[in-house]
Amino acid sequence: MPDPTPYDAVLLVCFGGPEKPEDVVPFLENVTRGRGIPRERLEEVGEHYFRFGGRSPINDLNRELRRAVEEDLRGRGLDLPVFWGNRNWDPYLTDTVREIREAGHRRVACFLTSAYSSYSGCRQYRENLADALAGSDSEGVLQLDRLRHYFNHPGFVEPMVDATLTALSELPERQRNDTVVLFVTHSIPDSMNDASGRHGERLGGAYVDQHRSVAQLVADRVRRETGSRVRHELVFCSRSGPPQVPWLEPDVGDRIGELAKEGVPAVVVVPIGFIADHMEVIYDLDTEAAEAAKEAGIGFVRAATAGIDPRFVAVVGDLLLERAAVERGEAPERPALGSLGPSWDVCPAGCCANPRAQRPACCGSD
Repeated sequence: MPDPTPYDAVLLVCFGGPEKPEDVVPFLENVTRGRGIPRERLEEVGEHYFRFGGRSPINDLNRELRRAVEEDLRGRGLDLPVFWGNRNWDPYLTDTVREIREAGHRRVACFLTSAYSSYSGCRQYRENLADALAGSDSEGVLQLDRLRHYFNHPGFVEPMVDATLTALSELPERQRNDTVVLFVTHSIPDSMNDASGRHGERLGGAYVDQHRSVAQLVADRVRRETGSRVRHELVFCSRSGPPQVPWLEPDVGDRIGELAKEGVPAVVVVPIGFIADHMEVIYDLDTEAAEAAKEAGIGFVRAATAGIDPRFVAVVGDLLLERAAVERGEAPERPALGSLGPSWDVCPAGCCANPRAQRPACCGSD
């Protein structure tokens, strides 16, 4: 039987989102706290949520993921509870960590619902976990360990390959060879990418490098499955910073317009930066990018996210057992596709530095 020792619980660490209209602006205030963004701007951004009834799908998606992970662990004979805590909305991490401690758990494997290296996708969550330990009086009682990044784990990549193939099949056959596949992720400031991750002795650039690696992995598999080479690019969405601060480009909507002018008949948009259909997918892609394609007169299909595909759900249990074996001094198999190899278990010093000020963080060397 699989051995999860020394872990006695799993924690899904998530972003969170509003669940009713009156939650929207307070939620956005939580997200942007400390950045000095005026309330009027938050109300403007809130219109994205009001178009969908003032409710983000993200919490429901997290509930589905939690249930699926619990079922997967039970199927393996693992009797570990699965908890869920958010950065920006109820259930808040501090409350969940307190619940974990009061239930008597002492060593918890944390699965971040962000697959890649960056400050906002990793270290900020590690800071949130440190805050939660302090705020729940759990420091020195509870140990939280972050499971490694899984951007190149087969259980994440394989569903994206199948989703891309399915999306391509929805286009008219005459368009497929000339279609451009746009792999999309959340834009971040250039400086945040420059500070992200570590490759050997070199710090920085991991966010873009990891996405490019996954995009190439998926494109190579699509070529093998279809027998034809499909042109592909990495593009970005959801920029939210001031115009004078450089962010990763090109924007997906802008690029769709440019491709239409080049005579490209259709695009397949693959959200490799997101694990489920939350607001950046259903608004930025299904709404804004789709509208940009319609205005440009170009075909548009959006590929599915990993969601609760059983292969992706199983990644949580796989990484739990892998890390447990490492903590017991064993040398388990560490599945990873492509040239970047498996990511680190413990974040190295200086990895994904906080762009504003150094703060305490769990699960790392600093």
